[in-house]
Amino acid sequence: MFYDNPNPDELQPLALEEKLKQQADSRQRLLLLDKLLSRYAYTNVKRAEELLEELGGILEGESNKDILVNYHLLASTVANQLNKYEEAQEHILQAIKLVEERGTAREQIDAYIDFVGVCINLRDMGRAIDYIQKAEALLKSFPDSRLESRLMCREGFVRLYSRDHSGAVEALLRADQLLNSFGELALKDYYFLSLIQAGLGRVYELSGEREKSAAAYGRVVAICENKALHARLSWHYVNAGNGYMSLNDQETAEAYFRRAIEISDDSSEIARAFAYSNLGYCAMEKGDYGDALSLFDRAEQTYRQREEDMAENQMKIDLWRSQIYTELKQYAKAEEALRIALQHAQAEQNPEYLATVHKSTAAYFADRGDFEKAYSHFAHYDRYREEQIANSDQDRQREIEAKYEAEKKRQEAEMLQLQATGLQLKALNAQMNPHFMYNALNSIQNYITSHDVNLATKYLAKFAQLMRQSLEYSNQEVISLEEEIQFLEQYLYINEKLRFNDRLDHEIIIDEEIEEDILGVPTMIIQPYVENAIEHGLSTRSDGMIKILFLLYDEETILCRVEDNGIGFNKARQLKLNDPRYQNHRSRGTSITEERLRILRKARGHEQSVRTIDLAEESGGKEQGTRVEILIPIREINLGKIS
Repeated sequence: MFYDNPNPDELQPLALEEKLKQQADSRQRLLLLDKLLSRYAYTNVKRAEELLEELGGILEGESNKDILVNYHLLASTVANQLNKYEEAQEHILQAIKLVEERGTAREQIDAYIDFVGVCINLRDMGRAIDYIQKAEALLKSFPDSRLESRLMCREGFVRLYSRDHSGAVEALLRADQLLNSFGELALKDYYFLSLIQAGLGRVYELSGEREKSAAAYGRVVAICENKALHARLSWHYVNAGNGYMSLNDQETAEAYFRRAIEISDDSSEIARAFAYSNLGYCAMEKGDYGDALSLFDRAEQTYRQREEDMAENQMKIDLWRSQIYTELKQYAKAEEALRIALQHAQAEQNPEYLATVHKSTAAYFADRGDFEKAYSHFAHYDRYREEQIANSDQDRQREIEAKYEAEKKRQEAEMLQLQATGLQLKALNAQMNPHFMYNALNSIQNYITSHDVNLATKYLAKFAQLMRQSLEYSNQEVISLEEEIQFLEQYLYINEKLRFNDRLDHEIIIDEEIEEDILGVPTMIIQPYVENAIEHGLSTRSDGMIKILFLLYDEETILCRVEDNGIGFNKARQLKLNDPRYQNHRSRGTSITEERLRILRKARGHEQSVRTIDLAEESGGKEQGTRVEILIPIREINLGKIS
């Protein structure tokens, strides 16, 4: 249940609220709550919190996974907006677990993209990159430009926090261009547009491009005001105000700070505290010291009420107070403000904060003519400044190493994908044994010459269908297990009728836990093993039998067993040593497929797993034949629901 497409009903919260008041039925309330939350998660997080509490109560004992997925996605979004990142992570991981069990590919990608955002806020960039790559892999099989643009946005922020500023700008601009190319946008799209501009504002700010930064922050505000995206609007006002402060446009800056304070339906008290302190700074710069001190007091009051560490902000306020008291010649208060600022810095043991306070204190005492104290504080400043530089160098080194490792990991994943794709093409080129094709066409020709035109037409249609499927699947990395089995059925049918004249039989068994219509497997991954069984085990038998069994191995893997009653693996191997034709086919068939499986499983952090068993050995000579066990990586898809 995803309300992600533009929908006029979604834009009428007042009407929905009225319906909610009048609705007593819990199932109907559930639908109304879901629609309201899909909007309030971005526009009114306080109300969203209230509605989520009711929705959670209704859903106790609920088994409908679609409803539960949407609840966890919405709860994660709201928690993320409220800076409750651990709580957001708990909910989004619940959603991911559910969509990986039964969701569509699109739903999986959407959940992965949301989780990347939570990881970024938790500064867990390694995990963020992992889920970007998981989303990218799904998007290759199930392209969706809207989701691609959102993923680019997330990638831009990962690059931003890795100090890859040029890469961040490139990704964010590409995301912006793609997202703006759609005719209609959902509310969540506008949310991502605001994120894109906020990211551009930040990266331009860090790069010293002040005008571009202020303009980008201004665009964020315009988007949020136009679409009533109030959840983080006060922060966007503060960022825009800071941008214009850096341009010495205090009038515009103050206007933004005042809007941050006045907004009533935003949840961020801290943003308003920032606005108060920055307005105080603007007042101080204009010489309005009384107003400045009053504004500093209001900001500090909020900081003290918060559990979060606000030492840096309180330190700045006390440094500004010391400047004002110095201008007012209230030196005792100025020194007291400097002392408190130093306490905040010492509590943090942050060399940058300590260097800043000692430098300001040294300047104060130098102006007062107390050079002994000035020298003492300057010595402390010098020491902490050196420590700050050393720490910055270490941080920069760690960031470079992290960036290198992330890029290396990305390149390795891309290389594995390229190798898998290349092997897929090789495997498909080698898929059909020429002898099989020759024998099939020759048998059809015999039916024609013997005037059995009906059978010839029937088998020719079957053969043509098999060839069409092979060509169609050659352009796909993943097909459903259902399609894989249908392909095997066609292939075995033609072998039975045209090559073995009904001397071959087969059975395909699927574990009831497997939903073959929504499980994706690598394209035509089983056929080479079936062909190998026919060529090397059954070609001389008059009562050949192939059994194919599919079992669920774990959440990421199915186990396929291909078993025949042929001459057995060991005897077939001895025969192959004396027949170069079999050696060549082995290298072109199952060996390519095994390498393909090895790469696909390595990309997921698993080892290769293909095992061949001689049944005579296993049974002590009581049975004859070969069993091949193949661990196949799976992906949950639902082709009918992709949009």
